[in-house]
Parts: sequence; structure tokens; C-alpha cells
Amino acid sequence: MMKLRDRCLLQCFNVCFYLLLGTASTGSIIARVGDDVTLTCNYDVNYYGKLSACWGKGAIPNHGCANEVIKSDGTSVTSRLSERYLLLGNLGGGDVSLTIRQVEESDSGTYGCRVEIPGWFNDHKHQLTLTVVPVPPNPLKIETREVKEKAVTVGWSPVFDGGRPVTNFRIDLKNKQASWDTAASTEISNDVTHVTLMDLRPAKSYSLRMFAANSVGMSEASNVLTVTTKESAPEGPPLDMQMESLTSNSIKVTWKPPHPDLRNGVLRSYSISYREYDPVVRLFRRWQHRSVAATRELESIILSNLKPSTKYSVFVQARTNAGIGPASTALLYSTLDEVHQTLTVSPNMTTSTAGTMWVEDATSVTSVNETLTAVSVTAATMWGDKTSSITSAPPDPPVLELKKVRGCTISLSWTPGFEGDSPIMGFYLEYKAVNASWDSTPTIVNFSPDQTDATIIEMNPSTYNIRMFAESSLGTSESSNVLTITTREKGHQTDVVFTTVSTDKQAATSIEESRGGRMVAVVVPVVLVVLIIAILVALKLRLKQKKGSLNMWLSSGALRPSGSESLQEL
Repeated sequence: MMKLRDRCLLQCFNVCFYLLLGTASTGSIIARVGDDVTLTCNYDVNYYGKLSACWGKGAIPNHGCANEVIKSDGTSVTSRLSERYLLLGNLGGGDVSLTIRQVEESDSGTYGCRVEIPGWFNDHKHQLTLTVVPVPPNPLKIETREVKEKAVTVGWSPVFDGGRPVTNFRIDLKNKQASWDTAASTEISNDVTHVTLMDLRPAKSYSLRMFAANSVGMSEASNVLTVTTKESAPEGPPLDMQMESLTSNSIKVTWKPPHPDLRNGVLRSYSISYREYDPVVRLFRRWQHRSVAATRELESIILSNLKPSTKYSVFVQARTNAGIGPASTALLYSTLDEVHQTLTVSPNMTTSTAGTMWVEDATSVTSVNETLTAVSVTAATMWGDKTSSITSAPPDPPVLELKKVRGCTISLSWTPGFEGDSPIMGFYLEYKAVNASWDSTPTIVNFSPDQTDATIIEMNPSTYNIRMFAESSLGTSESSNVLTITTREKGHQTDVVFTTVSTDKQAATSIEESRGGRMVAVVVPVVLVVLIIAILVALKLRLKQKKGSLNMWLSSGALRPSGSESLQEL
């Protein structure tokens, strides 16, 4: 009898204990960083009426809610720990589910819901375990900042990092018509929001996209940008130029367009330059020019009103809207006599020694003509600068600094110099191969006046010279210091920096030439005139001593008609 009574007392004690602690239903939810999460909790409002409820973080205690995050009186929210905690359900209908906006890893844990039902041990309790896991970053949204002939600058804004810091970006670049499997991929550090891709081809369409990565993984691809670089002057000469004497007064010239990869845009026209050779004085006359529209894969022109039995030098250049390209191999060819038959230049003649030498002569003559034509303008401009420099001065050059080289990615920064008498309106960077001249049209990238750093992706790893200028309304500064930088392909010791900050002789000489070019253009002709006068005086004295004839000097080409050039210049 005693044992039965003790057993009953023990069972009664257990029942009271469990009633005191209460019972709680449980569950679990897994969410991703950045998501909105709802933890459900409901009661029967039709049976109990509207009741107070609370949510806390941690196990549900005997009374109230531990680490309370939000509370309701059955009609509205009376308190909350943060604006991220919301009761979005129908409170009047008994829905007291908790919504947490944009959850973070720190939101992980146990959450308890208590609905306060009148009476002892009647409260409704519901407990949930929330696990928040990090994810890859959100996709980037990229936009075009600037498009030039051989460079494209793109930018982007920071995105949600998925709960873990972004470690790096990746950019993919491909020809528009190619598949993404052929794209060139380059990694970029996580501290930049814009990048310039260099060494692209003019008048070509490219597609590019970007990814962001963190310790969890890679984001989905960004939007795809399709950009077409601007046209530039052709880089290749017309091909397969041939000449044919038609009559004693005409020559037919035929040629093909430059190689497609070197046209740099839509060919608009061709410039044909020709001039007469005078064998008596062994000199060339002045250049004459013709132009024809570019319409076919085999172009031709007939040069008429020529002299019989006379040699003419001819070369052709292609032109786009952006400028004119290099000259073809120049040929020296003769018109017919009245009794001669039509002759055709053999292909071998186009590669003759005379033709090859003539290219150099044509180039030098063209450049000389351009230089002499520009002398008066340059001199006038230089004089104007000297006159006005008392009250107006362009800005000082910036100081260019290399921050980092990683594979084919170059990070630069610069410090502006004194802005002079007018605010700096912007900077521009010149970029060329180390073995090229600054005069050979370097790649130029522009920057805003408030920008002091840039990231460049070199699509063709090699060694390059980089320098920078500042611009204001009063003019352009002198060149900054010159950086000589060597980039490497991805996978070839990308952590090793192959870099030299240089004032190498070639770059320094090139800078000095650009500074002193105007003065040289004025001084050199004066010196030449003095030398010619001295030579003529010496020749005259020598003629008198040897009692020679002036005709010997005429036949040897020492005296030249005005407007003519020596054959030896070939």
C-alpha cells in the first residue's frame, strides 16, 4: 500500500514539473545571408481572443522571452530591438510570425515565440533554430565609361558581398562573334571600381562581362557589355601595287586594299601621290596628288597629262575617317615613247631595290614637308607662349607612380603638380611599346581632374613606356616621369613584379625632343642656310684657283633648280 502511494506521489510530482516548465514545439530553418526570413508562430484567436506575444533569441524561459527582440499586445507592436524585426502577419487573426530582414550570419541561433494565454502553465511556446549561411556575392552591374581607338574603360558599383568580403573581380573579354570559351580572363584586385583595357584593335566589336568572388565562391555573370572601339588611321599600306604604261601621256596604277586586320575602320578613299623625275639634273619635281573613293577589292586610277618617255614615282595611301595610313612601296615607272608598245611592270619590279629605297625617301620627304609646313605655326605658337607666359602658365607635370603589377594588370597613381594660373581640367596618359617612338601615335587614355589612380589591363603582355600630362585652359603640362613596365601573361609568376621606374635615355631623349622640337624647327633651317652659303663661297674660290668651269659643277648636281630634290636622296 505504501509503495502504491509513493508511486502516485512521484507521478504527480513529474506532472507538476512538466507543467511548470511548459512544452514547446520546435523546428529549424536554413537561410542565406541577405535573405528575408519568416519564423512562424500562430494561436487560435477565435478561442482565446487577442493575446500578447513576444519573440526572443535563445531558449524560452519560464516567464516572458529571453533577449526579447519584438513584442505585441495582440493588436500592434509595442516594442522591437531593431527595424529589421517585423510582425507582418495578421495580428488580429492570431498570426504573430517574426520576419527578419536581410539576415546576417550573426542572426543564426535559437528563437522562441511565447503567446501569453491566461491561467497557469497555459502559455503557447514555439521554438525555431535559424542557421544563416554565407553565399557568393551578387552579380555586378557594369557600364562603359570611355571608348577610344585601342582602349575601353568600364566601371561598376559595389554590390552585396554575400556575407563574406569580396576577394577579387574577374573580367572576361572576347570578340563579339566568338564564344565565351575563347575569352581572355583577367583577375582584378578588390579595391578598384573601374578598369581600362588596353591594346585593343580599332573599329572592332568586343563583348565583356565581370564576376565578383569571395571565400564562398564566384558570383553569377554581370550584364554583358558590347562595345565597338573607334576608328583610327590604317596601320597597313595598300597591297600589290602595279603600274602599266598605257600611252606616252598616261600610266595606269592598280592596287588592293590593306590587310583587313590593319584597316582600322571603313576605308573611305585612297590618296595617290606621284612626281616626275628629271634625268638631266637628276632631280625629282614636286609631288602631285589624286584621290579616288574606296569601293572595290581591286582599285585603279589612270594618271594622265604626263610627259612622254618620262619616269614617274608613284605611291598610294589608304584613308579612313580617322586619318591616312602608311604609303605603299613606291615604284619608279616611265611613260611610253610615241613608237613604244604597252609594257607591264613585272611583279619582281615591285620588290626591286629602287622601290624599297624609294619608300624611305617618300617617307622622309613627306615628313620633312609636314615639318616645314608646321614651322611657321609652331614658331608663332611658341612666340605667343613666351609673350603670354608672364601672366599665364600651364600646369606643372604630375608625378606618376607604379603601385602594383599583377600579371597583365597595372595599378597606377599620380600626384598633380602646381595647377598654374588655371584649374586643371583633366589628365591624359600616353602608352607605347618600349621600342616604339612617342611620335608613332601612342595610345591615349583620358582621366577626370579629380582622379588620381587607375587600373589598366594590358591585353598583349610585353614591355611598355607610360607617361602622363595635365591639361588646363592655358595649355598642356610637360611630360611626367616615364615608367617602363613589363607585364606577364596569367600563370607566369604573376606574383613577381617585373617593373622598372625609368628615365631611360630613349624615353628621356624623346621627351627632350618633344620639348625642343619647336626651337629645332627654327634653328636648323638657319644653320643650313649658313652652311650652304659657306659651301658656295668655298666652291667659288676653288673654281678660281683651278680655273675650272662652272658647268662641271652643274653636271655633278652641286647646284639645283628651286623646288627640286636630289636623286641621291633615294
